[in-house]
Amino acid sequence: MEQARIFVAIALSFAVFLLWEIFFVDKQVVEKPKQDLQTETISKEELYIKEINTESVDHTALIKEDALKTIKPPRVVRVNTPLYSAIISEKGAVFKSFVLNKYKESMEPDSPLLEMIPPELHNGTIKISLAENSVPALNDALFMTDIKDDSIEIYDNSRELSFFWKSSNGIVIEKKFLFSPETYMVGCKVIIKNGSNQTIQDNLLLSLFKVYSEDGSMYGFEGPSALINNALEQVKADDIEDKNIYNGELKWIAVQDRYFMSCIIPESAVTASMRLFLDKDNVLENQFVQPESIINPGTQRTFGFHLFMGPRSTKVVKEIGYDLDKAINFGMFDFLAKPCLWIMNYIYDHIISNYGIAIIVLTIFTKVLLWPLGNKSYKSMNEMKKIQPLVMEIREKYKGDKKKMNEATMALYKTYKVNPVGGCLPMVLQIPVFFALYRMLYEAIELRHAPFFGWINDLSAPDRLFDFGFSIPFMQPPYGIPVLTIIMGATMFLQQKISPAMGDPSQAKIMMLMPLVFTVIFINFSSGLVLYWLVNNVLSISQQYYTTTKAA
Repeated sequence: MEQARIFVAIALSFAVFLLWEIFFVDKQVVEKPKQDLQTETISKEELYIKEINTESVDHTALIKEDALKTIKPPRVVRVNTPLYSAIISEKGAVFKSFVLNKYKESMEPDSPLLEMIPPELHNGTIKISLAENSVPALNDALFMTDIKDDSIEIYDNSRELSFFWKSSNGIVIEKKFLFSPETYMVGCKVIIKNGSNQTIQDNLLLSLFKVYSEDGSMYGFEGPSALINNALEQVKADDIEDKNIYNGELKWIAVQDRYFMSCIIPESAVTASMRLFLDKDNVLENQFVQPESIINPGTQRTFGFHLFMGPRSTKVVKEIGYDLDKAINFGMFDFLAKPCLWIMNYIYDHIISNYGIAIIVLTIFTKVLLWPLGNKSYKSMNEMKKIQPLVMEIREKYKGDKKKMNEATMALYKTYKVNPVGGCLPMVLQIPVFFALYRMLYEAIELRHAPFFGWINDLSAPDRLFDFGFSIPFMQPPYGIPVLTIIMGATMFLQQKISPAMGDPSQAKIMMLMPLVFTVIFINFSSGLVLYWLVNNVLSISQQYYTTTKAA
């Protein structure tokens, strides 16, 4: 009887607990204890900064690293300096953004600051890898940093940021960046610590990326370049398929456009390679390929570089050194363009702070240098004009016999001591100056968004008065009245009218069309270049008028 009562009591107890669970206790999802999450979140310093131990691999730490990858997306760190703002992602420890604080994207009042790394470069730039892929997981590595703040201000002193990653077999790779407030140069060290039991024998790769555009390359160079064996190597995108590896003593590699460039500079020149790739999305990759390195177990190797992302300004790059100023090259007549750029900047810095006026003064200066040759040419043209009736008589007399016509014409020139090509001399000499100034005025970053007066608020862009909002044949947007170009064409027409007529009527008609042809061509040229040509025409007309009047 006593036992029955015990069984009844136990049954009633179970019934009470069951009813209580059903009617009074809220159902809850069983969560993972917080203690477990704390176990997954490990000290970054403990995981990455400790000494490499070749006897064993910390598998627990690796499991925790994998857990961190699944818990949160890659963290980014922003670095702000007076010159730029950079964003570095823990995914690959690459630069995802590099905004220049002193330059804007366009002339619009609400234009954002200029971004060196466009959104199309999803994987960023300044990426490290190994040529033989001896550490496969490196390509998808999630680095970590001991920097606690997401944003760092660098306005007084330089500061170093370190990012670490450890492979499953104990190899630790560290990327260190040194930021300084007074320069666009960023220090970069790549440290490989071999904590595995195998020797690493591979080539370190450091890559620059750029979205390649063909729009500007037809006027000036845009694309990959390098200083190899102390000579500038510029590679057009169309040539990459034919040859994409360049070997020699490398001082730097770069990707550049009209006004800006990104560079990788080893701490000292080294015999290495530049390797190029251009994918179907027009993403250009320029790799700095280090010489092969052997890193034995328990040892480490440090590779030192400098990074530059900034303006293609001779003032800026000369201060940096490393022969980086050789990246600024104005083509075949670079030896003429560089002095012209120096003179233009000197005028701007010491005489008047207006690049339009500086271009006018520069044009006058070059005209003065060529003045004696111009006088000789215009005198020859005036003498040609005097004997033009005699030339026409010879043409009419021997119109059926071209050989006798030429012989008689040359005898006439000899009798009157006239050089038939003497009038062409200044034009021939002006062609190199024109091409030198063309490249210089097109690529000089000093003229980017530099105002002149009135509607000409950007000497690097075509001049347009008004904006019609509809397209015009032969004209690139914006569509408006190219006032400066039209005036330039008028001066060419006037110069053509006061010049002696060509002996050959067909040639004379062609020459009369030249002002119109030049006007159409110059419609899309930068207003700085049009300004130079206009002022040069005015000076030439004045000199020609003075010379012919004096000779008369």
